[in-house]
Amino acid sequence: MAQLITMHSIFTILTLFLSLSLSAQSLTRAQAEQEAQQLAAQWKEGIRNKYQLAWQNHTLILGSKIMPFWYTTYGTQPADGYSLFISLHGGGNAPAQLNDSQWENQKRLYHPENSVYLAPRAPYNDWDMWFKPDLDGFYAALIQMCVANLDVNPDKVYLIGFSAGGDGVWRMAPRMADTWAGASMMAGHPGDVSLLNLRNTPFMVWCGALDDAYNRNRECTSRGHELDSLQKADPQGYMHETHIVEGKSHWMDLEDAAALPWLQQYRRNPYPTHIVWQQEEVTHPHFYWLTAPEDQIQRGKTVRLTLKGNMVDIQQCDYTQLTLHFNDQMVNLDKPITIRMKGKILFKEKLPRTVENMKTTLSQRNDLSYMFPAQVTISTL
Repeated sequence: MAQLITMHSIFTILTLFLSLSLSAQSLTRAQAEQEAQQLAAQWKEGIRNKYQLAWQNHTLILGSKIMPFWYTTYGTQPADGYSLFISLHGGGNAPAQLNDSQWENQKRLYHPENSVYLAPRAPYNDWDMWFKPDLDGFYAALIQMCVANLDVNPDKVYLIGFSAGGDGVWRMAPRMADTWAGASMMAGHPGDVSLLNLRNTPFMVWCGALDDAYNRNRECTSRGHELDSLQKADPQGYMHETHIVEGKSHWMDLEDAAALPWLQQYRRNPYPTHIVWQQEEVTHPHFYWLTAPEDQIQRGKTVRLTLKGNMVDIQQCDYTQLTLHFNDQMVNLDKPITIRMKGKILFKEKLPRTVENMKTTLSQRNDLSYMFPAQVTISTL
């Protein structure tokens, strides 16, 4: 009996060792693409199981907060998957009944073509109902459910919002800039938000010229000029339009609906060749194809870098180390990758493609476009 137990234990160890070896084994590009398809199918099934009750009940519960949501589809499904519009209602620091009525109104407000149109009900009845610190997880979960259940393309997800919902777009578009294919703010107030992270996220500003409550018209005009300046300094980035609608107050008679086809011109590029990443009031360890050490993350810390061919040039990094993730759409993984900072070469080697990297990054990001077969952590000291 002892011998049988020993042989069984040896078999288990060998099986585990073989599994780990295969996970760490370097893959060809074709093998990595095949693994990605399998992992994507498994991930979708896992998301459907995880959120089965939420999807059935149209109610997402995270922690102690509850977010009901409503959705419909318009048009037909394109070959590359539906677009998804997450549409944030107005209201704010008001009785629940008022915010409920604003939610009902938001359901009927816009009709994007060939899209899933999803209107959530804010978990709060407060002025900052759409950008409180715990809301990032709600947006992420809504997207995951729609990708898994409705064949939404994760690179065609747009954020729009009216009034208090517009306040939310001002904050959440930069805070989760690597999530959105584009965003449009309707009749909201920007507060003190930084717009730097919008370098690769098309953004629209809509406000009535007569909408002077909380100085919305002047603040939106000023932020439009700020985006103009950012784009002038970086002509390939900060795609935007600003519309201060003459003769209109808070309600713009749906002239702002022109934002929807404008947004649908764009797809998210999950692998931009120029990244500007500044931590917002709610911090994130990941941004596009970068990961920062969680114990060093603080609001305002910034990374700026560019990618050209197989060369990464880091202009600024406020962390002592940085992890860079790669795939074959970004670089040639069959050749060495060079990473340098201010002229100093920090890394120059070939990187293996592994299943382990793909599983880890998909698990961390829960976004099919951020499943990477190769990665390296470099010291910037």
